[in-house]
Amino acid sequence: MKATISTSKGTIIVELDPTAAPETCANFKRYADEDHFSGTIFHRVIPNFMIQGGGFTAEMEQKDTHANIRNEAKNGLKNNAGTIAMARTPDPHSASSQFFINLVDNDFLNFRDESHAGYGYCVFGRTVEGMDTIASIASVATGSSGPHQDVPAEAVVIESITVSED
Repeated sequence: MKATISTSKGTIIVELDPTAAPETCANFKRYADEDHFSGTIFHRVIPNFMIQGGGFTAEMEQKDTHANIRNEAKNGLKNNAGTIAMARTPDPHSASSQFFINLVDNDFLNFRDESHAGYGYCVFGRTVEGMDTIASIASVATGSSGPHQDVPAEAVVIESITVSED
């Protein structure tokens, strides 16, 4: 299963892993199929950490989402450079549409145990093309927008995400 993420900075192709993270991949595909991601932005960019998107418009308005999903971080996949994972609040089971792409190996985000502090962030795929696009996004100037930090000064728009079975 592959996801093509078309952005204003270029294209990223991610190989999803529905064997390791079936609910998470199905959730991501549902949002893609519903065209939820079109017009959202990478709203949080932190060099040497990650780029996050899938939930806010360029006006920093949060889009409505479906119910949160169960965290599948206990699947053995690691938050290594180029992997895609679900963003969440401090509640381990609060992921909805927002995702992030790791820019480096972020071992501290990996599952350790089922405690609140140890649950980690669910990786559900890895980048197979477009690391140059990811690097371009990671290098944009950022600042604050209302209560939000690390927001690109110029919007990095997700034009579309399509998920295919191949």
